[in-house]
Amino acid sequence: MDFLELAQKRYSSRKYEEKKVEEEKLLKILEAGRVAPSAGNLQPVKSIVIREKAGLNILNKCTTTYGAPIAIIVCGDHTIAGIRPSDRKSMLDIDVSIVIDHMMLEATSLGLGSVWIGGAFDPNTIKKEFNLPEEIEPVSILAIGYSADKAFPNRHDKTRKALSETIMYENM
Repeated sequence: MDFLELAQKRYSSRKYEEKKVEEEKLLKILEAGRVAPSAGNLQPVKSIVIREKAGLNILNKCTTTYGAPIAIIVCGDHTIAGIRPSDRKSMLDIDVSIVIDHMMLEATSLGLGSVWIGGAFDPNTIKKEFNLPEEIEPVSILAIGYSADKAFPNRHDKTRKALSETIMYENM
């Protein structure tokens, strides 16, 4: 499968089988995140893998993981995040996003489903419950497992904007 086919195959799975994800698959997903690029190669991303019932129960107090057997809290370390010099914008959220995208695509390539949980959680509750230091910010959560729902293979023609609506060219 080429990259575009892989990207089109990935979808947000919101229902999972009660089946454990094999350790070797989890390690490949984590490795895909590890090799993701970051601003200035500073690598400020820290991930917390949650796969025990107790941890998932705590996490489900402030979000839903849709019954996935694995949730990865993807965090960023503000003390080492890249900063764009021209306007002092932190690259932390961008670096985290790239890591999550790599992990989602690897999960898809391994026959697993995933869903990116970006705004539907309380980061302060996560910081408290998982005893995170001040400089570590939970940015997103990635739920992973064997999907129990099905994607619509040709959904992109109907659910995504046309290429002409998303691209601009220089106007000199």
